[in-house]
Amino acid sequence: MEDAARRSSDPLGRQLVLDEIFDLSLYRALRGAARGRLRDVLDQLIQTETRHVAFWQDFFGLKDLVALDPGRRLKLALLTAVCRVFGNSAIHVVLEAIEVHGVRKYLRVWDRYSDGPLGGAVREVLDDEFKHEDMIVTGAAERRINPEMVRNVFLGLNDGLVEILGAVSGFFAAFGASVAVLAAGFTVAVAGALSMAAGAYIGTSSEAEVQETENARRRFLGATVASVESQGPLAAALVVGLGYFAGALVPVLPVLFGAKGMLLTVVTAGTTIVAVSAIVAFISGMNVRRRIAQNALVTGIAVAVTYTIGLLAKQVWGVAL
Repeated sequence: MEDAARRSSDPLGRQLVLDEIFDLSLYRALRGAARGRLRDVLDQLIQTETRHVAFWQDFFGLKDLVALDPGRRLKLALLTAVCRVFGNSAIHVVLEAIEVHGVRKYLRVWDRYSDGPLGGAVREVLDDEFKHEDMIVTGAAERRINPEMVRNVFLGLNDGLVEILGAVSGFFAAFGASVAVLAAGFTVAVAGALSMAAGAYIGTSSEAEVQETENARRRFLGATVASVESQGPLAAALVVGLGYFAGALVPVLPVLFGAKGMLLTVVTAGTTIVAVSAIVAFISGMNVRRRIAQNALVTGIAVAVTYTIGLLAKQVWGVAL
């Protein structure tokens, strides 16, 4: 009785049950947009998730909790709409992101209840949950978009947004003139994109060389080496560089269209940063609110520091136009 009361009052229980209902609702919604073998995968996920929703409702004493809250309903509608537009490729990315979030959540449940009287039942359910990821990975042949490439696009966007917003803020403080801000901002955006592309190329190619050496060593020792699809150095460079440049254009465009001060640039870039942060967090399996808060804090600090440096450059060194 005492253990049951502890479970029913655990805030993690309500979150888990709502998340399981969300996952089940998402699988059902995505089935209509899926094509080919992915439909069969979703059918299996729906059957498994239906059992798990009932298990967690019973485990936490929340059988009356059957409806999603407004936030999850909105998230469900957005993800479904995106997947209907982009098809199987987007569905794979969404499902993999859901699984990453799920693994972290289930491990928290296991840490909390593994030693209880229902620990065996919890383990059985978590074994099923963790097998979801293997089911999704088996559909890799149907992918047309590599999830790694999607992550690189949005990480490049994020870097370009934050860095160039900071740079444009400093240019406004130092120069004041929109023409000078536009020229300097565009120059920095191009230089930053080339730098990011070069870094991605070198990093990916170096990683591939190290991995190939390790695979050769394992093959020599008689171990089985699995073939893993990964993004090539040139593709990674293009994706990161173009993503960075696209993000860098966001703070520059308001100036191009006539903005005379920082306000419109900060509002436009800030709104985009929040959206990109949410997407990056979701597809990377991170806490969305924490990622948005961290990115907003970093961006705010970058803007404040670069604006201060711009003012100092104008007053101390006489930089002005």
